[in-house]
Amino acid sequence: MANEEMRATWTDSGTGWVEQEAVFDATFAPITDALLAAADLAPAHRVLDVGCGSGTLLAAAVASGAETVGVDLSSTMVEAARRRVPDATVLLADAQTTDPLAAAPGRPFDRVVSRFGVMFFDDPVAAFRRLHEAAAPGARLAFACWRSYAENPTMSLGQDVLVERLGEEPAPVAADAPGPMAFADPDRTRAVLSGAGWTDVVVEPLDVTLDYAYDGSDGVDNRLATVLATTTGRRARARLEPELGPAGWASLLDDVRRHVAAARVDGALRLPAATWIVTATA
Repeated sequence: MANEEMRATWTDSGTGWVEQEAVFDATFAPITDALLAAADLAPAHRVLDVGCGSGTLLAAAVASGAETVGVDLSSTMVEAARRRVPDATVLLADAQTTDPLAAAPGRPFDRVVSRFGVMFFDDPVAAFRRLHEAAAPGARLAFACWRSYAENPTMSLGQDVLVERLGEEPAPVAADAPGPMAFADPDRTRAVLSGAGWTDVVVEPLDVTLDYAYDGSDGVDNRLATVLATTTGRRARARLEPELGPAGWASLLDDVRRHVAAARVDGALRLPAATWIVTATA
């Protein structure tokens, strides 16, 4: 089944993302705001949110007055999104293989949006072609995706301590493999979207600061919470907490805190983030 590995991954790690929803929403707020500005939602629109997660964009779309449909392959995320945004239709489905108009009957979509939800397709051209087929003529596609690992310390800070303790050697990952950085190369992104039938493709850099100290704290514990919510963090807890025992696990978390705290500037943890805001027309 297409994307079966991603389904399993996000059904499990989705638990952590849902638990730390407030932290992720606060730190990703400047990215969300830029994406919503690019999407230009209006009450007359029918909106499809791809990889909707726990419902951040769904909530914004419903607040705009738009008819809103979300799709995600993680049952954990879908359950959370349905609780958070009861006025949206949320589909438990793989956007790569599901016809959203058949699953959520209605007129074609005027807006197709996603925040970090479209980089995990096994066959991205096929997936974006299916989305194009569900879009109305002239509809706008708008999504946010990451640039390179080197430009995004949020991908490693704190996690690297756990990876080292796990003793894992990172496996080589092809640049075009499904994953967070699948669209880091803007030329590939343009080629995928053009190959799927989208036109007027624009890939614009968005450089922002992720403010982990948004709540008046120094941000270290907020960062630790998000590290433990990731796939790496959950794997580390499952293996190392039983091995180390309560005291040893607590000591390891203190090591992570110290490592993260060293990145503070003026007593607050704020990390640069390098993303693309991608738009296109059906």
